[in-house]
Amino acid sequence: GKFFVDAFWTGKVGGATTLSTNQASQLTRQQIMEFKKRYKAAATATAAANNSRMPGSYAGRSSSKNDSRSELVLCLDGKGECIGCAGVEVDKIKKMDGYDGSLTAPLMSNLAISRSYRRKGLAEDLVRATETIARKEWGYDECYLYVEKRNVPAVKLYAKLGYKVQWEDDGATTLLPTKDGRGVANGKTTIVCMKKTLGQGLFGSLFG
Repeated sequence: GKFFVDAFWTGKVGGATTLSTNQASQLTRQQIMEFKKRYKAAATATAAANNSRMPGSYAGRSSSKNDSRSELVLCLDGKGECIGCAGVEVDKIKKMDGYDGSLTAPLMSNLAISRSYRRKGLAEDLVRATETIARKEWGYDECYLYVEKRNVPAVKLYAKLGYKVQWEDDGATTLLPTKDGRGVANGKTTIVCMKKTLGQGLFGSLFG
């Protein structure tokens, strides 16, 4: 919980640049509850070899035996501390095509990297790990994600990795830490849905 709050919520675009003790505690509790519900089991992972090219080695995954369609990929440093994570689950994806409909497909979410390990390729490795699960283990040829449009670095990262914009929702809301330090509140945002066709190499990322 604390890792994700530090990596994801602190300085979230549109919210407070720093978190008060109350905000950090509140968000940590909420995040732990959400992850337990979404991924159904506590993460169990062991650090991989320290000679990996990544600053923190790919550590492992947490999943439930009763629900193999939601997993959390973790990356730990040499001390066993979490420095990165990304989740993937089979979920309903809104079509936003003028009709009230949805499709079922893998949804990648909760990508977070510790600040001191950013710009080292770790985010790309975690995204690819979730794609491998979706394609090779679950048998899907597409993966989706939602990202806030104003989170420009994230949008650029996903585009570089082959994700294409499907639709935008400019009437969406998101939780933001309030600048007065008292808690969190809903704020307006634009959500972008992006999709990648898996397993088609360069041409799949260009035209998928």
